[in-house]
Amino acid sequence: MLKSPLFRSIILLFTTVSFGVIGFYWVEPSYTLFDALYMTVITLSTVGYSEVGELTTNGRTFAIVFIIMGIVVFAISIRLIGEYLMSGWNEKKWKHKKNKNKMNKLEKHTIVCGFGRNGRQAVDRLKRHKHSYVVIEQNKQLIATHENEIFFYKGDVLSDESLKAVHIEKAKYLICALPDDADNLFVVLSARQLNPNLVIVSRVSEEVNQSKLALAGADHVIMPHKIGGDYMAALLTVPNLIHFLGKLDWWGAESSPNVEEIRLCDLPQRYHNKTLSEMPFFKTAACNVIGYRDEKGKQVINPDAGLSLSIQGTLIVLGTTDALKKLNSIFKSD
Repeated sequence: MLKSPLFRSIILLFTTVSFGVIGFYWVEPSYTLFDALYMTVITLSTVGYSEVGELTTNGRTFAIVFIIMGIVVFAISIRLIGEYLMSGWNEKKWKHKKNKNKMNKLEKHTIVCGFGRNGRQAVDRLKRHKHSYVVIEQNKQLIATHENEIFFYKGDVLSDESLKAVHIEKAKYLICALPDDADNLFVVLSARQLNPNLVIVSRVSEEVNQSKLALAGADHVIMPHKIGGDYMAALLTVPNLIHFLGKLDWWGAESSPNVEEIRLCDLPQRYHNKTLSEMPFFKTAACNVIGYRDEKGKQVINPDAGLSLSIQGTLIVLGTTDALKKLNSIFKSD
């Protein structure tokens, strides 16, 4: 703060005013402190108002010195303020400050490593679900092209310092979408060490590296080429099912079918350890439970209404966008 041009100009102006008040008060015995302040202000501002009283020779001598001093101080202050405006409020510094404040507020966010094709798709999905995220990328041209709509941190994702800068210790998820399997493996190892509770999803190009990434700490290992091939084949064998599943998106049309995952431990306590029939899914919110996964990972398709729900379990719920929003509002209001 002491190095700020604006702060220095304020200090300079305050010092000048103090010098003028003390000087007029000292050379003109008839002046009060307020009279001295008045003379200082009209002298510095050069408004031309009349003096409080006729100045003595000493007073006029001091006024001459003070006027010259005021001109010099004014010129210096203008320079300092101009320097402040040029250096402190330019767009680059403003964006940096804004990003730094946004970075400090990150919590339970997703860290996306790499902004290639897979990274972009992941970010698009996160944005549609309004989930907080940050992308670590070092390609300057790529950042400059997308910085208005994407939240970036410019840095080397292979460096622990970059992961720490995006608050990996407070993050909930990490998506590793780098094109090289060795780089993904290195990032997964580092991320798992920095945050043991992190849920990590990693891309892999070669099938032989899947087990290595899982061993390094990735919770989910995805092979985009394999998924793409399976999807194309499914479009030929079960096209209607694929088209239906493709429409399942939280931010689709109000009447479109959507799916949401609900962790029972996140619900209010009154809904803990209940049966499915005691939950407000169909009667209140017009939603259907199409799947249940218990704490041991066992999955139940189309569970029975009398099924007892574990607090560590997860429900897969189907409904329209409006119905799912209504269901969430019911849980939040309790």
